[in-house]
Amino acid sequence: MQKISIDPITRLEGHGKIDIFLDEEGNVANAYLLIPELRGFEKFAEGRPVEEMPRITPRICGVCPEAHHMASAKACDAVYHVEVPSAGKKLRELLYSAFYVADHATHFYILAGPDFVLGPDAPVAERNILGLIHKVGLEIGGRVIKCRGMAMDIIGTLGGKTIHPVCAIPGGMSKAINEEERARFEEIAREEVEFALFTLQVFRDIVLKNKTYVDMILSDAYTMPTYYMGLVDENNKVNFYDGKVRVVDPDGKEFVKYSPDQYLDVVAEHVEPWTYLKFPFLKKVGWKGFVTGKDSGVYQATPLSRLNAADGMATPKAQEAYEEFYSTLGGKPVHHTLATHWARLIELLYAAERLLELTTDPEITDPHVRNIPTQTPTEGVGIVEAPRGTLTHHFITDEKGIVQKANLIVGTTNNYAPISISIKKAAQALIRKGQVISEGILNRVEMAFRAYDPCFGCATHSLPGQMPLELRIRDAQGNIREVLRQNMG
Repeated sequence: MQKISIDPITRLEGHGKIDIFLDEEGNVANAYLLIPELRGFEKFAEGRPVEEMPRITPRICGVCPEAHHMASAKACDAVYHVEVPSAGKKLRELLYSAFYVADHATHFYILAGPDFVLGPDAPVAERNILGLIHKVGLEIGGRVIKCRGMAMDIIGTLGGKTIHPVCAIPGGMSKAINEEERARFEEIAREEVEFALFTLQVFRDIVLKNKTYVDMILSDAYTMPTYYMGLVDENNKVNFYDGKVRVVDPDGKEFVKYSPDQYLDVVAEHVEPWTYLKFPFLKKVGWKGFVTGKDSGVYQATPLSRLNAADGMATPKAQEAYEEFYSTLGGKPVHHTLATHWARLIELLYAAERLLELTTDPEITDPHVRNIPTQTPTEGVGIVEAPRGTLTHHFITDEKGIVQKANLIVGTTNNYAPISISIKKAAQALIRKGQVISEGILNRVEMAFRAYDPCFGCATHSLPGQMPLELRIRDAQGNIREVLRQNMG
């Protein structure tokens, strides 16, 4: 049996590799996404004061520290049984909306964009952000950098730091904003709305008007029906910061809707010995292996999943884009993995519009942004929608607020099973007996996972009890003389 390795996989956060195994006929027998790193934050949390979690967990990742910061802060609110005042909630969501603008722009233009702007078969040396800017021009490249920087400016002002914010504390926020800051944020928000509209038009012009790309999006290689998960408000509209988690089945019908403290009734986790990443699944359906459909407990939690799980967007321009999305792709739900890129841009517009709503809210400068906890700490769960999926932080403490146990289900962890299935399906569709396996074909396999915008630095928390290891011994000329393996699966 022949093995093809894509090592390392590119344009993602964290580390990983893809192993594709061909049978004797030269067809794909199986494909694995292996994560060779262990983080350990669930164990690091034990013995720490729970109020430190919003400062510790953001260190899991420098790409989406705001998500971990907010999930931990919300879990701390629950641990201390304290309600955050309205202005404090709005400030948290304001920061979070700015974060979404910056994060989604980063993925589209830097991580995913080169595959479409330059093409999946473009030379590797060109298929990156520099090649993209060269193709679209310095003016557009400069606008992307500027708008991302403005969003980060809001995060730095509110968060205390541009990366790894420290502003959300049990019961609310550490500081309010003044009118001068509010006015500056409003100016930024207005420009971000225009930037989001511009980016959606870029997608229409480059992707939707290209029949080759549309055919690729709609192809069976990138189509996968599963359950879909996302946070929704009281009207079942997409919400990133607050609400209940809604799951719909592959037909789009509501399967369950649960509050954060009920997550263990809905989600369980499966472990395989060949990876450090766990495989969440829906308990009521069960783990049936790496298969899709209504009889499999596998679910997705992505921008596409959030749109599938919701009844619409809570802002007007994003709602228009949402309706265009489903009318173009034939109605709900959409099962095309590469359509996730389009869904991500609809969320970018929603985040920008919500940012504008919050910066023009009269309550946003209210100085009452925190209620000081007074009750004995016990246990709490906080959930937000990270850009990469539903993020759950769960802390159990003693009466002094010292963490006894922590559980984190991270956005990408939710998606590990569907990513694995997507990679195998793409590989089987693209690699055939007697075919020359080009770099472009392997990049199309990578595109199957890249649509999920995975963050494996965040996601790896499982310790399977054995260390997968591959050691390559080379001679003085760099030639491999021996390969030693253990527990590689």
